[in-house]
Amino acid sequence: MTNLFTYVTSGVRGVYMKFATLADIEQGRDNNLNLIRMIAATGVLISHAWPVSTGVIEDQPLATLLNGIDLGMISVYIFFAISGYLIAQSYDRDPKLTHFWTARALRIFPALLVVLLITALVLAPIITVATVDAVLKEAPEYILRNFTLFSLDQFLPGVFKGNPVGGAINIPLWTLSHELLCYFLVTLLGLAGMLKHPRLMLLVWILFVLLYAMTLYLEPEKRLVALTKLAFPFMIGVLFFVWRKRLPMSWWIGIALALLALAAHGSLVFREIFVFALVYWVFLLGYLPTGSVRSYNRLGDYSYGIYIYAFPIQQLIAYSGVTTPMMNILLAFPLALACAVLSWTFVEKPALALARRLRASRRANI
Repeated sequence: MTNLFTYVTSGVRGVYMKFATLADIEQGRDNNLNLIRMIAATGVLISHAWPVSTGVIEDQPLATLLNGIDLGMISVYIFFAISGYLIAQSYDRDPKLTHFWTARALRIFPALLVVLLITALVLAPIITVATVDAVLKEAPEYILRNFTLFSLDQFLPGVFKGNPVGGAINIPLWTLSHELLCYFLVTLLGLAGMLKHPRLMLLVWILFVLLYAMTLYLEPEKRLVALTKLAFPFMIGVLFFVWRKRLPMSWWIGIALALLALAAHGSLVFREIFVFALVYWVFLLGYLPTGSVRSYNRLGDYSYGIYIYAFPIQQLIAYSGVTTPMMNILLAFPLALACAVLSWTFVEKPALALARRLRASRRANI
């Protein structure tokens, strides 16, 4: 095993001499990752426009071309890959668990609570075909179950019942519980010291791939299979972080991976090769292009707001009688963007500032 590691790492060092590594091109927060996440959030909105308008899930863009991987799933894979890298980076910079988990909680839950309050206490009573009293009676349980994330509830009495996606209020929230579980995984890896040791992390990665393959083959439980599929790009992001000083970044390698995915199309391992190539391209585009494209960072991080507000807005548009996906997109995007800007300005950004103040206060009291 030692000889195998020596062989692998020596080969990586040989490639490293020819190309810049991920650590070389990663320079703080000045990158394109916020823009990529914004594009991914918009991709989820675009993808959902088809089932929201027609009720046919299989019609989502790219699903036929990519063996069932639609635009929405590609976008979620992008979110999880970036999250894997940044969450591992966050833990590595400040491994104190109270700091780490306070930052994670304040990033997710304040904005989530606001969208749940708005949909359950403002939107639902206005549009329900049931009674307002019936909605308000069920609203507390709806808010609590969705806020805790692990017992999601998509329905309130009489809300969106006649829509093509009947009754569902905010389907994309299902990924947030899996995101939290992936954070726990990073915590365990950090506590075990794996984030500091590339060779040990490679062993963890091999073990994860074996568990991943077993889970997909045995299909023990639907939620576990879904978690495993999302953990795959997340763990690639973690692996990229741990190996950032050895991982070569080149357009040529990106092209080679894209061609490999194309060659694997239709095979049993197409999804995995495609996701790995996708993640590599995410970090190529996230760190290599410079110049005016990075001016987006001056605006704000609106991707989370788009993600949590888009679906109820799209359902509201479908409820109003719009039955074409393109019209749903054209009407929903500016409304979701407006909600995202408000969410970032008045909820998410202040919550992140609070997390920084709490971290600074705890350090000062040490």
